[in-house]
Amino acid sequence: RSLMGKPQVQEKALERLIMSLTEDAVNYLRREVYKRFFALAPAGQDYFKQSTTRLYWIADKIVEMTIEMYREPKKMVEDISALGLRHVGYAIPTEFFAPFVSGAVEVVRTMTTDENAEDA
Repeated sequence: RSLMGKPQVQEKALERLIMSLTEDAVNYLRREVYKRFFALAPAGQDYFKQSTTRLYWIADKIVEMTIEMYREPKKMVEDISALGLRHVGYAIPTEFFAPFVSGAVEVVRTMTTDENAEDA
């Protein structure tokens, strides 16, 4: 699919989705991201020994960074690169990245029928 002109549409769709989330929906998103990730990559549980509060903060940060990719793409490239380097420093296997992202995308797809929000 061509992305020409789509970033603005996707940003607005993503913003609508985020703003429409109830507290229950946010908590569902927080829980399900990890549930799906651990189903896709069970060994990933060994790297998430933090408190539930910390895990929820990480999930919230993912949502925040997703919308920021549209608003400040250059800054986010730097931030995500720095985050990746920190994970390398923590010896987190890179093969966990794809199932983590896939799990998060699956969760979003259960929460919306807006194709533009899903693509975002």
